[in-house]
Amino acid sequence: MEVNNTDFLPLNGTDYIELYVGNAKQAAHFYKTAFGFQSLAYAGPETGVRDRASYVLVQNKMRLMLTSPLRSDSPIAEHHKKHGDGVKVLALWVDNAYSAYEETMKRGGKSYMEPTTLTDANGEVRMSGIHTYGEVVHLFIERKNYNGVFMPGFQKWESTYNPEPTGLLYVDHCVGNVDWNQMNPWVDFYSDVMGFKNILSFDDNDISTEYSALMSKVMSNGNGYVKFPINEPAEGKKKSQVEEYLEFYEGEGTQHIAIATHDIVSTVKQLMARGVEFLKVPNSYYDDLLDRVGPIEEDLEPLRELGILVDRDDEGYLLQLFTKPVEDRPTMFYEIIQRKGAKSFGKGNFKALFEAIEREQETRGNL
Repeated sequence: MEVNNTDFLPLNGTDYIELYVGNAKQAAHFYKTAFGFQSLAYAGPETGVRDRASYVLVQNKMRLMLTSPLRSDSPIAEHHKKHGDGVKVLALWVDNAYSAYEETMKRGGKSYMEPTTLTDANGEVRMSGIHTYGEVVHLFIERKNYNGVFMPGFQKWESTYNPEPTGLLYVDHCVGNVDWNQMNPWVDFYSDVMGFKNILSFDDNDISTEYSALMSKVMSNGNGYVKFPINEPAEGKKKSQVEEYLEFYEGEGTQHIAIATHDIVSTVKQLMARGVEFLKVPNSYYDDLLDRVGPIEEDLEPLRELGILVDRDDEGYLLQLFTKPVEDRPTMFYEIIQRKGAKSFGKGNFKALFEAIEREQETRGNL
């Protein structure tokens, strides 16, 4: 096997994403009903965990953990009181969690969890972790010697209520919103500490409307399995979506999770039928769409009807659609994305998308 000496942090992809939420039992029901996730595993008082309840959901290669505090004096309760529902852990699947920790720590990482081995009758899971922007952390998860349902401390979660999946496949990318002038320091963090490359940059000329702007840089690991765009606000006449997020999340955090699908029309139809709300661009977006992006395989009519956006880069095109925030604070949302060769992030859609977001901000009185 050829050893790649340059990649000191080989990643196999996203292992799971953990959200701290106010009521994990009810949130789990929402993600099953609305998004088509399936019950996988549970940890809580019944499994010997005293301070929290965690429900793990799965759809294809995407795992979502929803965790709530059981007492008001817990760090989880403090986190939720400050931020509302939001991402705490972006867990990364590695072959060696101990080495991942050593390599990132010696390059300037800040420790969140020292290397730990969890064991039960099904084997062992090794894990470690470092801090990133805001209160978000990366856990490195090594599970090659484990064949249980999720990890030690969890039991299989059996449910009689199992709505059909909606075609969501895996995490395509996760976007972080950071404070004024903090994008480049966090870009440096991903580059220096984790060995990521900056594969795309957008400035306020790329991403702006009459009222607001932001800047963004996309960081990717070596094989492209893990991509973290980092946004910061830019000066505009009014308040940008990133500023609104920072104000209501009360700090930096994960703005959205993009989930891949092979058939965005089918996935979005199902999500809409289950009550997921999406941002809507004006109908005029579609009038000259094919002039802008060239020929596509999909019929235009369903895209127009559902509000799906299309963009092209040198390698192909992509189709994408963004949900409205999935909690009462205008903070975290989801993106549904189907790539037809394109490696980019929909730069041609930014303006239409921003204007749609601004219309929502205005109804909330936050523009």
